[in-house]
Amino acid sequence: MKKAVFIDKDGTLIKNIPYNVNTELIEFEENAIAALRLLQDCGYQLILISNQPGVALGYFAEDEVKQVFQYIQDKLHQQGVILDGYYYCPHDVQGVRLSYSKACYCRKPMPGMLLRAAMEHDIDLELSWMIGDILNDTEAGIRAGCRTILLNNGNETEWVLNANRQPSYTCNNWKDAAGIIAQYAKETIRVEQL
Repeated sequence: MKKAVFIDKDGTLIKNIPYNVNTELIEFEENAIAALRLLQDCGYQLILISNQPGVALGYFAEDEVKQVFQYIQDKLHQQGVILDGYYYCPHDVQGVRLSYSKACYCRKPMPGMLLRAAMEHDIDLELSWMIGDILNDTEAGIRAGCRTILLNNGNETEWVLNANRQPSYTCNNWKDAAGIIAQYAKETIRVEQL
C-alpha cells in the first residue's frame, strides 16, 4: 500500500480568499511548492481535500470548482510537483441548491473524502498525514486514522479542542511541516530495515 499527504486547499496550500473560483487570484502559500516537492521525494502521494460549500450556497457551479483544481494541478506540475488527486465536498446544510443542501459524510470534519481517496489510491492511512489550517482538517485526519499537522497561520478562530481535534504537530509554516513528515519518513525506513 502507498502513503499520502492529504492537503487542505484554501488557507493551507493557497491563500485563503473565501469562495474564490477566479484563478487569477490564486496564490500559493509561502514555501508550499518546495515542501510538496520534498514530500513527493519522500514517497508520499499528494492529494487535495477541500470543502466547497459555495456550490450548495449557489455562489458557483461544480464546473468552476473543477477548473480551479485543474489550474492548481497544472501550476504544480510546472514546478515539478505531481498532484495525485483531489476531492471536494460541495454540500452544506444551509445550501440553496436542494440537491447539495444536506449533511454528509464527506464534509470535513468528517473523514469521507480521505477514506474515499484511500480506497481509490490504495493508501495506508496509518502511514499518511493530513495538513490543514483549521481544526476541522485535523479532526478529519484523525477520524480517518492519519497523523495530522495544523498550520497555525491565524485561520483557526474557534479553538474547540477535544480528542479528535488535537493535532499530532502544530507548525507555523510549510517548511517546518514538511520537515516533520520527512523526518518521520526517514525514521520509518530505518525501523523497516532493522
